[in-house]
Amino acid sequence: MHCLIDAVLLLAVPRPTDAAGHVDSYFICATPRTGSSLLCGLLESAGVAGRPESYFRRPDEDSWAVRWGIVRSPNGASSYPDYVRAAIAAGRTENGVFAARLMWGTLGEVVDNLGAVHPDLAGADVDLLTRTFGPTRFVYLRRDDALGQAVSWLRAEQTNVWFETEQPRHEQTEHEYRFDFDRIHELIQLIDAHNAAWQDWFTSVGVRPHAVRYEELDSDPVGVTRAVLDFLGLELPPGREILTRHSRLADEVNAQWIDRYRAELAKH
Repeated sequence: MHCLIDAVLLLAVPRPTDAAGHVDSYFICATPRTGSSLLCGLLESAGVAGRPESYFRRPDEDSWAVRWGIVRSPNGASSYPDYVRAAIAAGRTENGVFAARLMWGTLGEVVDNLGAVHPDLAGADVDLLTRTFGPTRFVYLRRDDALGQAVSWLRAEQTNVWFETEQPRHEQTEHEYRFDFDRIHELIQLIDAHNAAWQDWFTSVGVRPHAVRYEELDSDPVGVTRAVLDFLGLELPPGREILTRHSRLADEVNAQWIDRYRAELAKH
């Protein structure tokens, strides 16, 4: 009975129609260190493309729930439909478009949770997302340079600095990070596996995502953002500017680690 009530509540989330050819929602599908924070900030600055964040990343859900004032049950759990409704409200711009970021692994958690609410659609991933978020599209963000991505990932792990805005730069000291050949190698394999998993999922559900390469995003952030807006059928409001809010973190240490990894790999 509670599951049925939750399902009805989740379906009650107001969504705009798709009459103008716009989507109700979209997901930025990525792996870590592909510029996803940069892209999220650029799209949010447009004012019409939602407010993409990692709303469904499990380690962050408790803090989001507290921020949104979601009432918890005596055992400390919150209703997933309540959580999703709050996420939609937080991630939606005034024109009704919702956006969120998903890393590989998070997608499985989302559809499993939604499948428990809508058992008639369990296993039908796109149908579950459509019932919950309305007509949905996907932006697939990847990086050609897996080694550079892995080095960036390792430094973020070690320093716990995953992105920086225009605020004063966090000065990293050498004691905060160290070269680790084995971890870099492991992360390259993980990146390849997660990219393959995303591509397999897109193929299996019949989705054609809009592809964005990190290298293009890094060199032309405004142009790439405009292309995403075109894909979504959204127009930048007159007088509105697409703003870059995140700073590039890679520095000479990244370059040194890349060279060192290649040199040590050649010895193996």
